[in-house]
Amino acid sequence: MSSAAPRATGQDQGEDRLWSVEDHLEDILATVRPLEPIELNLLDAQGCVLVEDVTVPVSLPPFDNSSMDGYAVRVADVAGASEEFPAALEVVGDVAAGAADPVHVGPGQAARIMTGAPLPSGAETVVPVEWTDGGLGRGPADRMRARSQAPEGAEGQVQVYRPAGPRAHVRAAGSDVRAGDRALAAGTLLGPPQIGLLAAIGRGRVTVRPRPRVVVLSTGSELVQPDEELAHGQIYDSNSFALTAAARDAGAIAYRVGAVTDDAETLRSTIEDQLVRADLMVTSGGVSVGAYDVVKEALAHVADEDEPGSGVEFRKLAMQPGKPQGFGSIGPDHTPLLALPGNPVSSYVSFELFVRPAIRTLMGLPDVHRPRTTARLAAGQALTSPRGRRQFLRGRYADGSVTPVGGASSHLVAALARADALIVVPEDTETVEPGAEVEVIRLG
Repeated sequence: MSSAAPRATGQDQGEDRLWSVEDHLEDILATVRPLEPIELNLLDAQGCVLVEDVTVPVSLPPFDNSSMDGYAVRVADVAGASEEFPAALEVVGDVAAGAADPVHVGPGQAARIMTGAPLPSGAETVVPVEWTDGGLGRGPADRMRARSQAPEGAEGQVQVYRPAGPRAHVRAAGSDVRAGDRALAAGTLLGPPQIGLLAAIGRGRVTVRPRPRVVVLSTGSELVQPDEELAHGQIYDSNSFALTAAARDAGAIAYRVGAVTDDAETLRSTIEDQLVRADLMVTSGGVSVGAYDVVKEALAHVADEDEPGSGVEFRKLAMQPGKPQGFGSIGPDHTPLLALPGNPVSSYVSFELFVRPAIRTLMGLPDVHRPRTTARLAAGQALTSPRGRRQFLRGRYADGSVTPVGGASSHLVAALARADALIVVPEDTETVEPGAEVEVIRLG
């Protein structure tokens, strides 16, 4: 299934143009298309987005039922009941949840009823068991005894010590939703409560857009997997773990590929092998101007006459961190690919700004962006930012204020781990004083 529309890449102009954040994101979202709908079983549909309204076929609850363990009675029979002058009623039977043929309650009678059981004919209200002697004749009961332990509970007499008004402790048929109501609207993300509602109204399958499959790989001959020994000049591969986790957090089914060495042919081969399970590909590293920027070398000329509209364009963006970026589509299905910079903070910020909205677009969600707000800058000194670059600083947000975490450097992974927001400093702002209002992107 294709997740991207064919596009003209224009690699030549990408090197010269300084793209704004908005233009780059707009290009991505104009290219990426929501995945085609499929029908899934309920549990397989968790995390997916509905593509059609779901109408309630049967009311919830489908019948009047008791919200308490107690006795189903007529209102007149318990009017004025008290501990001094209890109402003595004949117990005519049990009504359990799922009872197909409940008993009838006549004048002076009561039926022992369990939570969720249908209100028997003739009964008008429910008296909780705690307002009765439970049929045992020993004063107020504290609970309903199991039938196996109290066979006398379904017969004999029960003493009622308090009155109950009409339909007390009764859940009315259709009090949750009525037949013909809209249960869930198209565009709803299916979480546990929504799955529960669908099951409750009898829907075992639904039509949804599937969760997108995202393949994440990082590049760099210096990268070593966690738990392995580091040699001189090596570092652990953190980007592929962070980006895979971020893709899953965004709603995708994400696959992490081990780090690829700085070899263009190896990278091309790896990407081609992964296309079979990808609706979106994300790479990190190798997109700048260095001699070993392998992603750029491998993909800058990937388009060919057999795949019209494919290709990856490498760009410079007016932002910090994350100036070098790549975007395009590859393979016969024009699978979208986002190439992110390799510094950990740069790659994560880039993911939040560009990859997450792409994933949410593939899912078919109506709102693909993180929530934004304004906050008061809580800092000991002014923030500085380069003119002409939109800066995204890490911060912690609480009670209408945001505090910077760490500095502006794009390698500060520990500071990133403490942040739950991005502080946005506009392109035309070089200094932000403490106490000033700033725009904040909430990450949590």
